[in-house]
Order: sequence, then structure tokens, then C-alpha cells
Amino acid sequence: MSEENINSMDEMMDEIEKSMEPINSGDIVTGKVISVSDSEVLVNIGFISDGVISNLELSGDSEVSAKEKVNVGDEISVYVVKVNSGEGTVVLSQRRAEAIKSWDVIESAVESEEIFEVEIKEAVKGGVVAWIKGIRAFIPASQLSVNFVKDLNEFVGKTLEVKVIEVDKEKNRVILSRKVIEQVDLEKKKKETWNSLVKGEKVTGTVTRIAKFGAFVDLGGVDGLIHVTQLSWERVKNVEDVVSVGDSVEVYILDLDQEKGKISLSLKDVKENPWKKASQDLKEGEILEGKIMKLAKFGAFVQIKPGVEGLVHISEISEERIADPSEKVNIGDKVKVKVLGIDRESNRISLSIKEAADNVPAEYQEFLDDQESEGTTLGDIFGDKLKDFFK
Repeated sequence: MSEENINSMDEMMDEIEKSMEPINSGDIVTGKVISVSDSEVLVNIGFISDGVISNLELSGDSEVSAKEKVNVGDEISVYVVKVNSGEGTVVLSQRRAEAIKSWDVIESAVESEEIFEVEIKEAVKGGVVAWIKGIRAFIPASQLSVNFVKDLNEFVGKTLEVKVIEVDKEKNRVILSRKVIEQVDLEKKKKETWNSLVKGEKVTGTVTRIAKFGAFVDLGGVDGLIHVTQLSWERVKNVEDVVSVGDSVEVYILDLDQEKGKISLSLKDVKENPWKKASQDLKEGEILEGKIMKLAKFGAFVQIKPGVEGLVHISEISEERIADPSEKVNIGDKVKVKVLGIDRESNRISLSIKEAADNVPAEYQEFLDDQESEGTTLGDIFGDKLKDFFK
């Protein structure tokens, strides 16, 4: 090649270099994808040398092939990592370019409360990691849900809606929250539920918690309480004997207080109220057999029909003066009682054990009258046959 041709070629190369924009490390430039393999991407950035992006620098996920991220002909923004790699290429990063452009977006998102979708990449101590706009972000366990999170690994691979709640660009720190979105949805759901609830209506809910005094039921973002006395028409000793956590139950709304956030519920079907039938069938003065269900200082509660109890005042237990009902009766004892009074409005029945014991069956009364004149007692005639009656 002649010296003239060499000079011409040098001049042409100089012209080409002069026509190209100079680049420096830290610049963000636009390039065109000219080649893609599983591990890297070759990009024409209008410089004398082409740029190379490793698979990791495409999105931060090296497990996904570069071919799944970009295609030949795509125009992309890239960050210049190194101008001279030693191999005649420029080292580029799409991930870093996106990250730099994303900081303004992320910082403004704190104020705008913009919602983003992110995929959880891994679980770490105290929370999980995700990428947002090319930036590594952290979601503390306390910000994952309004509910307690037992296993962080359950979230790995899932796509969540989140908000940016904290940004520190200097420390390269971004904190996300899923909880704040759930709280907004929960408040909206609570409001809708409160507006739909009507006193006296029957609704379906789920038992969420059990206490000694009753069961809490989720009615749709709002909890109501079934007091232990409202679990059944019969006396309930243990709440767990009637319901369990997770049970779906149909309950009646007894009372609503939105200001205090309280809802009183009942599992008892008002249509099956045993008091309705009892009020029709019971008569004052009749003798019934019952079972001691509970003892109190002032008397004993006796079940005379399923779901129907009456009170035997301490003064009506025995002819003798006693200080405590347990001196004469015990829980579980079967006793005969006389109906002294019925308060149908308050569902209360007054009973007496001592008057039932003093009462003589009508069929025996005529024998008693006949034998009195002859000096023969009722016990002489019937012997042990009356013992069961007076138990």
C-alpha cells in the first residue's frame, strides 16, 4: 500500500473519530442491540468500539437468559462502566442506566404514593428483597402484610403491589411496603361492611379467635363478638365445645356501635327459642324434674327443659336455713321443682325445691285422707315406693 493510500486511510479514520461523540465512564447513552447470546449483549453506541453488556448487568437477574430480555434491533439506554476494557470494547450496564434514571421516579413516589408491582427475589434476615426500576429494594417483614408473617420464603417468586415508604439515595436504600396498601383496602372494606350491617339480620362470618368469654367472628374486615351466653340456648362451659377457629358460622346481629367499633352477635337461632314454647307449656304450680346446672351464692339454676333454666332461690332449696346452696345440692343433681312464677318478658322462671318435696301427688291424696282416720300412714301403705319421688 502506497504512502498516499495510508495517509488517505488515516485521514478517513480521523474523520470518523471526529464525527463520533466522545464518551466517558459514568455517561448514559443510547445504543442499538446488534447481537445477543445467553450471557451477553453487543450494543452499537455510535463509538469506535461496540459496547458489551453482561447478562447480570441487563436486569440484575443472571438466571434468566439475555435472549429473554432483549432482541436484536432494540434501542436501549446504557450506562458506560468502562471505556476501554482491554479487549477493544466498552463495558456497559443497562441495569445501572435504568437505576440512575429511576431514582427521581422512586423519590417522587414517596410523595405521590404511586403503586408498583415487584417480584420478590429472595428472603433475607428481617424481610425480603425485590427490584424496582432496576434498584434493589427491601421490604421488612413488618411491612409485608397487615397479618403476622410466619414464613418469609412463602413470598419468594410472588408478585406484590407495593408503595415506596423510604428512600436514601446516598446509601442506595429503598424501603417498600405492601402493608400500607392492604391497610387502605382493609379500611375501605370495613366501611363497606359497616354500611351493610343491619341489627337483627343474619350474616355469615368466620371465627378468628376464641376467648373464655366468647368467640370473635370476622364479618368482612370487621370483627364481632359472640358472647358465651349467645353460643347456644343451652348453658356452654367451654367455647371450644361449640365453635373452632376457622369455622364458617351464621350469626344474628344483636347490636351495633360503629363509634366504639363493637358488634354483638348471637349464634342462637331466634326461631328455635325454647322459651317461646316453654312460656306456652309451663304453668305455675306444676311439678317438674330438672337438673342442677349452676350454683351461686343466692341459689341454684335448674334446667327443666333443653335450653330452659329456672332459679331456685337459696330460701327455696330447703326448709332448713342454709348459708350456701352446696350444703344441700350439687351440680348435676336431679331434683324435683315446683314452678312458682313465670316472667315471659324477661325469660325468667322462679322454682322451689322445698315446695316440690312438700307436694303430695293427687292420686295418693285420697289414700292419705282415708287412712288418717284409721291411724295408718302413707308410708305404711306404700313403703319405699315414694322414695324416688322425694329424691
